[in-house]
Amino acid sequence: MLSKAATMEIPINRNGDTGTLPEDDSLEQDLQQVMVSGPNLNETSIVSGGYGGTAEGIIPTSSIKGPAVHYNAQFNRRIPVTGQGSSMQDSRSSSSMTAEEASRGVAVEKLDFMKQWGLNTYKCTKQMIAERFGRGSRTVDLELEAQIEVLRDTKRKYENVLRLARALTNHLYSMVQTQHALGDTFTDLSLKSPELRDEFGYNAETQKLLCKNGETLLGAINFFVSSINTLVNKTMEDTLMTIKMYEAARLEFDAYRADLEELSVGPRDVVNMARIDTAQEQYQIHKDKYERLRSDVTIKLNFLDENKVKVMHKQLLLFHNAISAYFAGNQQQLEQTLKQFNIKLRPPGADKPSWLEEP
Repeated sequence: MLSKAATMEIPINRNGDTGTLPEDDSLEQDLQQVMVSGPNLNETSIVSGGYGGTAEGIIPTSSIKGPAVHYNAQFNRRIPVTGQGSSMQDSRSSSSMTAEEASRGVAVEKLDFMKQWGLNTYKCTKQMIAERFGRGSRTVDLELEAQIEVLRDTKRKYENVLRLARALTNHLYSMVQTQHALGDTFTDLSLKSPELRDEFGYNAETQKLLCKNGETLLGAINFFVSSINTLVNKTMEDTLMTIKMYEAARLEFDAYRADLEELSVGPRDVVNMARIDTAQEQYQIHKDKYERLRSDVTIKLNFLDENKVKVMHKQLLLFHNAISAYFAGNQQQLEQTLKQFNIKLRPPGADKPSWLEEP
């Protein structure tokens, strides 16, 4: 049963206007109590005979089945709300909360990453400046540093060889094109000048032979340039990238080592001991990374030396035999050199599209 405040009748006059209720200070308190500790709506009853009616006019609300309603005070009407709409609202709210939690987790993760990155950058910059001005110590592997310096010097010299070989290729290509044009001109003049037909014909044949040998030599030099380019810009560059990672790991290792040494000198209180434990963990992590990359660099340097010797032995032999055969005028030896190194020449016009592929 409802309390008196919850079941109080509101008198209505004949015109349908509500009457004036006497002011009661306890009414507001009773209403608040009903809102807080009132009975469950599923267990309440509807009194049909007004306040103090008989029990026969009581209809339990749990037996009434129908759509739930919301009262809209602005338009003074009730709006039915179905169970499907309520479930849709619940699903939308749960999905929005899930998306919000996911975005919040991503933001926290990015913030932690930026914090760690900033701290690491600060330590490495501090270590770099200390090394530059001679105030800090650095870890040095003399044997490995010497090998790295030899590799960088070798790469610079091989790059110079590559540049000169490309220049030779361009000059030789221009000469071959000139010889080809000169041979065509001699052939044309031999047909139009009967008195000099033999002389023009000899020169035309000579230029065509030189042009053919030049194209064969171009094939050999292009193969030489391609192999040197792969060795310099791929194999050596890959090793140098690993060396850069090794040097960065060495700088981080020295930075965290200096940080640990600085904390070890300080007082042995609880806060400082916790910082020392954290610094010790970071030091061990960066030490393992540094040693792993140092081992990788050593292995790659050894493989690079073996590969460099094999490649350059083959390419230098090819370059020597091709140049010697060309300037000696030995066409058979020149062709045999290309067969020895499995070099196939492209026929003239192979790079041009066929008439079916032309627009």
